[in-house]
Amino acid sequence: MASKEEDFKERFVAVLQDLRGNGGKDPEAMFLIGSLAARLVDRAKQPSWAAYKANMAREVYSKLLTDFQKQGNDFHREGKAKHAYAIQVLAISLIARTQADPEIRAGDGLLDDMLGFLIAAYRKAQATAPKPN
Repeated sequence: MASKEEDFKERFVAVLQDLRGNGGKDPEAMFLIGSLAARLVDRAKQPSWAAYKANMAREVYSKLLTDFQKQGNDFHREGKAKHAYAIQVLAISLIARTQADPEIRAGDGLLDDMLGFLIAAYRKAQATAPKPN
């Protein structure tokens, strides 16, 4: 039976592979990830996703993971798979920062870079979107 750490590592690798291999094929899911990450970063007044995670207090981390779990489950039940996936990606990124495994730590930096790209793409799309009158 796999340990929690081994189970997490498998899920982490699967998410990284999916983002790298299929991310460009689903712009809606990527937009959802970027928009959620951007809102969290902006609300915390942090310059990047990596800084957001690094400066997060333990209580905030625990509450956010609990919120992610509840909202992700709600989205799943409602058939909103892309919304649930966006939450899963961000939750996995948060958890990865707490892991000691050197491969996960290396992958966490890669995931932070991907999330930074998605945040930037979301912000660019928002800046060029027509504003309602």
